[in-house]
Amino acid sequence: MIFAGAIAFWARQPIIGADEPPIEFTIKAGSGIRGAMQQIGSAGVPVQPILLEILARATGKGARIKAGSYELKPGTTPTRLIEQLVRGEFAQESLAIIEGWTFRQMRQAVAEHEALKHDTAGMSEQELLAKIAPDYKKAEGLFFPDTYLFAKGASDLQVYRQAHALLMKRLGDEWARRDPSLPYKTPYEALIMASIVEKETGQKSERDMIAGVFVNRLKRGMLLQTDPTVIYGMGDQYQGNIRKRDLQTDTPYNTYTRTGLPPTPIALPGAASLAAALNPARTDALYFVSRGNGSSHFSSNLNDHNQAVNKYQR
Repeated sequence: MIFAGAIAFWARQPIIGADEPPIEFTIKAGSGIRGAMQQIGSAGVPVQPILLEILARATGKGARIKAGSYELKPGTTPTRLIEQLVRGEFAQESLAIIEGWTFRQMRQAVAEHEALKHDTAGMSEQELLAKIAPDYKKAEGLFFPDTYLFAKGASDLQVYRQAHALLMKRLGDEWARRDPSLPYKTPYEALIMASIVEKETGQKSERDMIAGVFVNRLKRGMLLQTDPTVIYGMGDQYQGNIRKRDLQTDTPYNTYTRTGLPPTPIALPGAASLAAALNPARTDALYFVSRGNGSSHFSSNLNDHNQAVNKYQR
């Protein structure tokens, strides 16, 4: 009885104090209850493994402990630690994917994250797509920009799958409530437009107007004439400045030389750009030009547009 009372008292005491740093530890798969507790002790957690084992067995939870990476936080008691192990409350890591990034930038961020297991290292874009989104030939635009949480040591494929699944859900939701007069044949075309809006817009409040301009131009068969598509088509040749000859050099992404949408998205569009592309502003505007302060001036005819260009750009 005295021993049982002592264990009960010990089980309610914090393992480390509030002023001490968290301690990370990992339990390997197939360790068993005794091996798991020994790994906790070996990681520097100041607790007797045998006492943890006794507590786990006494509470009937010894066989339910999950392998994985954990973090012991200040104030955690042995009882709470066992509960954490049973529930699989793994140490959480995060990775932020930013709106407007290209897939190339996303892939670099994933590859550089030290807490991920890099199963896609060495894979080509097509090999990665075969595992994530086999119906597509290009990865650009297929991943939603957000902050993703994962257990330390998780496969980077998990991040790609989460980001793609969320993109498809957001795109599907917006497609379901789209303006029926839009000129898109497929959700993918709407995704392409959303990526253009993402790269063209300095202010979020103008995204629906920017989308409205491009939709109007599409409906009339006008060239979109948007610099971000040209820059994307230039690839590594783009050095920070776009020249007249760049606008005249034909590529599949040059919307000054080719009508319609480019063949793929040009970036990872966020929620606001997806919403704008599928529910653009109802406007008669066909042109816009930057005022130089992040906002744009919109015009419905070429004469007014040229005057705005002279005022704000020249």
